[in-house]
Formats: sequence, structure tokens, C-alpha cells
Amino acid sequence: MKTPSPFDAIIIGSGIAGLHSALRLAETGRAVLVVTKKKIAHTATNFAQGGIAAVLSQTDDVEKHSEDTLEAGAFHNNKRAVSYMVKHGAASIRRLIEYGVPFATHGGELLLTREGGHSERRIVFVSDYTGKAVEEVLVKRAKKHPLITIWEDATAGDFIVRDGHCLGVEVIQEGEVTKIYASAVILASGGVGQIYAYTTNPLISTGDGIAMAHRAGCTTRDLEFIQFHPTAFHHGGKTRFLISEAVRGEGAHLLNSKHKRFMVGRHPRAELAPRDIVSREIYKEERDGPVYLDLRHKDPVKVHTRFPQISAALKKYGFDMARDLIPISPAAHYLCGGVEVDLKGRTSLPGLFAFGEVAWTGVHGANRLASNSLLEALVFSERIVDEIRGTVRGDKSMNSQINGPPPSARGTNLPPCTPSQKRLYAKLRRSLQKTMWESAGIIRTEEGLKKGLSEVKAAEKLIQNPDSLEGRELSNMLTASELIILAALRRKTSLGCHFRSDSED
Repeated sequence: MKTPSPFDAIIIGSGIAGLHSALRLAETGRAVLVVTKKKIAHTATNFAQGGIAAVLSQTDDVEKHSEDTLEAGAFHNNKRAVSYMVKHGAASIRRLIEYGVPFATHGGELLLTREGGHSERRIVFVSDYTGKAVEEVLVKRAKKHPLITIWEDATAGDFIVRDGHCLGVEVIQEGEVTKIYASAVILASGGVGQIYAYTTNPLISTGDGIAMAHRAGCTTRDLEFIQFHPTAFHHGGKTRFLISEAVRGEGAHLLNSKHKRFMVGRHPRAELAPRDIVSREIYKEERDGPVYLDLRHKDPVKVHTRFPQISAALKKYGFDMARDLIPISPAAHYLCGGVEVDLKGRTSLPGLFAFGEVAWTGVHGANRLASNSLLEALVFSERIVDEIRGTVRGDKSMNSQINGPPPSARGTNLPPCTPSQKRLYAKLRRSLQKTMWESAGIIRTEEGLKKGLSEVKAAEKLIQNPDSLEGRELSNMLTASELIILAALRRKTSLGCHFRSDSED
């Protein structure tokens, strides 16, 4: 009989999805291991500036939020998932408040802002660093909880699969592989932004979860829908950082190289059109010159007070947010598809759950509505906890009858990369990012996608040390890229953030 594992659940990822589920599972008496690629707070959640959308005012209702979500997603959404998320949104916000997240208030009432695609003010926020504020609270609570173990600088290798069940995962620390077993494995590893030349995502967002799930035989869905955020600060030929959509929600204008507003007349909501539309319009305008974000018509004191973090970041580059035109450009931001799951977070591989950006719940459809991502992570992590709570019961866990090795088994050390191999991988990585930006970026063609696919496959053959940590990460990036291109090739017509200039429609 298999030795009982010290962990009831393993969670891969420490963003809002991973930490919230870890806390909720621990609160039910389950022992949880959180595996995070870098430091615990180095996640996409920590980079989220805008806020979290939920129905919280008397002028709003779930029908309006649902309709906005469906419209932004080009009605390609899973309506049941949208309905579930929106109905449970307010409760998730209240739980974060109970945890201690200091959302902005006035007179004891939550302050609400508005972003692109929303018909109402329904977004709670903490200045312009909501994600960071949420992450700090969750990290603090997770570190204090006796049933939560956190492994930092730990990379997930592959899932351990036997007899059609996921039994655990390989974890790599300091070049050594450890096989960790548990009754439930939760994939919350985030997105794929680093496969693109320009992205708002942190360095850890290399598509590892997508590649791992694919190798384990899981179904993926809608990977062609890569959302590009319209307003990343672009300076010196590089994307420096995200400028929140809340800036446009508070009245910022978009100006072209002639300093003219170009969104007026192109969409009823002008600058507050859904992200896919704004990104494409900026992309077109950039053919004639740079595009700018303009807040010069707003009160400078209010601008700097409302967006202190963005203001400070821009100041380092010599820009005054309230007095200067801010050069911006679209950048890869969010994966709307992912590993297919049902409304309980179950993948097609028993024992493996997924949620957050790595997962496809169907909520986002063909294009994510602003500030729905953190909401999705919160709501569906609750659903997963309910499911796991009913299946993980000590020695009567879902995997207890499957024979296997002890719950923690040391493996061999990974082969180190030579300096020349590291230089090769860095070169291949830069080449891949350029390929994906040009072939599977904001505007796509069949010819470009096929060229990109050929280049990705050629790069796969050049990996010299595939078992090394660097080789595994690059391999994951290439696998995720190939899956995205193949999905984009299958969808012949434009939909949401998948735009084909050679569309058949």
C-alpha cells in the first residue's frame, strides 16, 4: 500500500489563483504544497494594476456584467461559466476584504472605476497596484498558515501519470529532481507572454503549464486567442511596463502621430472599446508614427494621486504623466484559451485540476473583458476547493488505490548547460519571440502563420541539452508556440483577438 503523502494537494503557481486556492484548502484542513518558479510574489498577479470587476453598485446587475463579458468575448464564451463567475463575484471580493485587502473606499463605500468594454463602474482597486496589494495579503497569510508549505525557486517538470491518473509532479530545485505525490494536483502556472517580443508579462510566463499539460495528454482549447494590451509604455524601442486600462477609464485619450484622437467614430465607446479593437487600431496608426496616451486635459494632482505607481515609473524615464504625451504600443498580455477544464476545474486527466490564466473555463471567449482575470481566478478557485474537499479525505483520497512509489522520491541531477549552450538558447529565445510577434501577433495571415510554424519546428531541432533547466524552459516555449500557431491556422476567420487579414468572412 502506498505510503501516505505529506501533502493532500500540490499547487503549481503562486499568483492569486494558486495562493487563494492554497488558503481555502488549508482552511478545510488539507496540507498543501505551493511550487513557485521564482520568488513567491514574482507573478503576473503582482503586475496587475487595474482591479477586479464585480457587481457591487445599485446601478449595476449581473445581466449587465454578463453581457459586457460576452460582447468583449465576441460571444464565443461559455455562457454557463460566465453566469457562474458573475453571480459569485461580489462574494469573492468580500472574502478578499475579510483577508485584509485595502480596496479604495470613500465614506465607507467601495470606490469603483471603469475600464474598456464595461458599461458600468464595477471595478474595485487599490490605487494603481491592485494585483500587488492582493498578492501581498495572500502571501502573508499563506506564509503564516501551518498547513501550507512553499517551495520557491522550484520549477515543475512533468506530471507523474499512471493508469490514466495524475499522481503528482516532478519538481526541480537547484538542479535536482524530486517526484512529489499528492491526491490532487492544481495547475495555476499563468500564461505565455514571454514567447512574444513585446509583453507585459513577467519573465516566468513561458507557457510551462500549457506544455506540461499537452505532454500529459490534456485537451487544450482556444489557444489562438492571445490578448494584446493596447497601452504598454514603449520607449527606446522596448516595451517597458503596462499602463493600466484604468487610465483610459478615468478619461485619458489616445492620440496618433498627428496628435489627433483616432478612436472617436471608430467605436461607440471610443478609447473604452474592447482591448482587441483598440490594439488593432493602435497597430494600424503606428504605420504612420508613434501613438500616445494623453492626460494633459486632466487635473495633474488627481492624476498623480490616482496613479502613483505609474507616475513614479514614468518619471524615471523623464515623463510627467499629467503633462507629457506618453508613447504607448500594444504588447502580448493574456492567454484567453488554455487547458480545457469543466466548471469544477477538472482537466481531461483525472487528478489534475487547472484554473487561472493557464486554464480554459470559457469565461473569456475570444477576448477577455478587462479586470475579469483576477475575478475568474478567485471564483473558480473556490469551485475547485469544493471539488477537492469532497475527494481528498486522508487515506481515502482519489489516488489511494493506485499503486506507485513513495510520495517523495529523489531523482538524478539535471545536466548543466555549457556557456555555449546558454548563448544558443538565448539566441533561440530571441528568435522565437520575433517569430511569434511577426507571425502570430496582432494581425495574422495563413502565409505568416505557416512560416512561423516552420521556424518553430526548426528551432526545436536545435536544442542540444533538452534535459537541462534552460533546455526544458525553451522547449516549453516552443511547444506552447507551436500549439498557438496550429490553433490560429485552424481558425480561418477573424474572431475577437484572433485577427486574420486574409479572413474568409
